[in-house]
Amino acid sequence: MFAPKMFGVCLRYAKDRTEAEDNLQDGFIKVFSNVKNFRHEGSFEGWMRRIMVNVSLGKFRKQNVLYPVEDMTKYDSAEVSDDILAKIGAEDLLELVQQLPPRYRMVFNLYVMEGMNHQEIGEEMNISVGTSKSNLARARDILKRKVLELYGEVESNANYLA
Repeated sequence: MFAPKMFGVCLRYAKDRTEAEDNLQDGFIKVFSNVKNFRHEGSFEGWMRRIMVNVSLGKFRKQNVLYPVEDMTKYDSAEVSDDILAKIGAEDLLELVQQLPPRYRMVFNLYVMEGMNHQEIGEEMNISVGTSKSNLARARDILKRKVLELYGEVESNANYLA
């Protein structure tokens, strides 16, 4: 009943399906181990979702590896038209998000999908508010560029690099 939805949550935070499956399994183990702690203050599904996100974040923290990031100077401000957005399927977008460097992917998902603010993200990931904002901006720039490379022509804003 909840597995497909929770798998979707895990998939957004994972680099691939295998990692998402591992996170889902670990998450359900935590759910079943802690079901007695559910306080009925919100929805059961929301409580489970939070556990799945926390499992994903926990694995990210354990790895705590800094990955090289692409040179951001090659990303100018790009605009994505409505025509291009209409071409993109949810699975295609998910695949692009999964290609983000792990730190950017985590910040992007926490901000966009979970609705957290930068203060909350900073606390969850042990980073500053400024780092959270920077990582989100870079994630968005990378996603825009990748969308445009795959689905349309780039409309550059030359002032971005100035």
